[in-house]
Amino acid sequence: MRRVLSNGSFLRFYLLLGIALLVVFIIALAGRSFIEQVRREDYREQLAALPMSLMTQQLAATPVEQRHALIERFSEQLDLQLTLQPINEAELGYFERSRLEQGKILVAESPWLLQQRLPSGTWLLQARLGDWSEHQWHGSIELLGEWLAATPAEERDARIAQLRQGSWPLQLLSSLPVGLTAQQQAQLASGNVITKLVSDKLSITLLYQVPSQQLPSEQLPSESQWLQAGPLSRGDTLPLNLHLPLLVGLMIVLSLIIYLIMRSIEARMARLELAATRIASGRLETRVKVESGDFLGRLGMAFNGMANQVQSLLRGQQEMIRAVSHELRTPVARIRFAVQMVEDMTDQPAIRRQLQGIDADIAELDELVDEILTYARLGGETVNGAELETALVECRGMAERVIDTLSPLHKGLTLTLAHGPEIELLAEPRYLQRAVQNLVGNACRHAKSQVVIQLWDEPNLVRIDVEDDGPGIPPEARADIFKPFARLDDSRARSSGGYGLGLSIVQKIMAGHGGSVTIDTSPTLGGARFTLLVPRRDPPV
Repeated sequence: MRRVLSNGSFLRFYLLLGIALLVVFIIALAGRSFIEQVRREDYREQLAALPMSLMTQQLAATPVEQRHALIERFSEQLDLQLTLQPINEAELGYFERSRLEQGKILVAESPWLLQQRLPSGTWLLQARLGDWSEHQWHGSIELLGEWLAATPAEERDARIAQLRQGSWPLQLLSSLPVGLTAQQQAQLASGNVITKLVSDKLSITLLYQVPSQQLPSEQLPSESQWLQAGPLSRGDTLPLNLHLPLLVGLMIVLSLIIYLIMRSIEARMARLELAATRIASGRLETRVKVESGDFLGRLGMAFNGMANQVQSLLRGQQEMIRAVSHELRTPVARIRFAVQMVEDMTDQPAIRRQLQGIDADIAELDELVDEILTYARLGGETVNGAELETALVECRGMAERVIDTLSPLHKGLTLTLAHGPEIELLAEPRYLQRAVQNLVGNACRHAKSQVVIQLWDEPNLVRIDVEDDGPGIPPEARADIFKPFARLDDSRARSSGGYGLGLSIVQKIMAGHGGSVTIDTSPTLGGARFTLLVPRRDPPV
């Protein structure tokens, strides 16, 4: 099993995702249980709000010496064990005292223990009962009716507004509700509390006729009023303010877990991408750190093996090119020495002409060997100029030196440097001049009458354009001319010169400086335009 998990990245991913979902499910259950507990506590508090608020209001308005008798009456009527004690003597925690100071009710279940502070007082009312039953419901309504009976009719609504109604929405009716049977009306008239069930909502409503006031005989009796409590809420649904945080919390936890899982995979893939990019840019010594034996680990090992093989092949190729080039110099030097000896030994014009042609071929071969050595040496350089010895180069002076070098070789062409600002650039002077000289030499071989060099000073780089008025380069051939020994079909004649390495050397020099070389059509001369883009560097500390 361990081997299967270690060899399958995606299997591990799905396993971790399954564990994440399981964790989220457990968190959801725990959150649901917590919310249910909070809901039950809130429901019990709302259920006890009316009787406790009613008793504390009446006790607060009663003198201290008369409270004991009132408490006994409450206890008998509501079937409760009531005690009244100073709040400082009660065994309460910090949060319980804070809730009491806010006017809330403390409710404990099995058995029920209700506690509430008297308004604007230092006394605490405690009520104990075995279970909440219909007796407490009816007793609370009767107690409220008696309290309202002692109040003038016009003040009863204000008194009801002073109470915490909780699950008992109170309303005073001046007429009986529709739908009561004669038996129920008779029970109301006899001073009983009736329970009315609304069948479609399964909600309970309590009705009670407020006792009439005892008025002097000369006054007319007041109109009858009925007290309606309900419909009582059952509290069986979770409020939105608890549902929404639960769902948002679950989404955040799940998103965070998936993000952490994907971040690990993405980080390893990013390291592979970075290594591939560095190798593609020439840093063949780059390797990937292998952390495990799973799919991504095996991919990293295969990548490192590929990089080792590519590096070995290129290194062997470069060493072979260097060795062959160096070995070619010895026989070339011998042939040149022999030609010079033969030339000194004869005076015949025909033989001398042949010997001069052989000497020209030897010079061309020597130049080719030099080009091959330069190309091989640039192939071993580290990109971005890490191994290049840079110095401050005055670009206009460098371009003028190139023109002075090539003008005597191309007397039928006009080589000019366009007007522009003085530009200084941190680069490898010898290589940069070689790149410009190769481009100008290539332009001279194909130009009809003129070659123009133009310098541009841009914010983050220096741009060098070399333009000619020759036939230009077709767009389909532009991607191939930078390959080693690649030449256009019409440039393979001996008279055109070149070995197909000049532009490849330019491209490698630009890669060593972190720049690039591009080709397009000259907008002014109509021929080819080669552009060198050399980024500016900060001077070394």
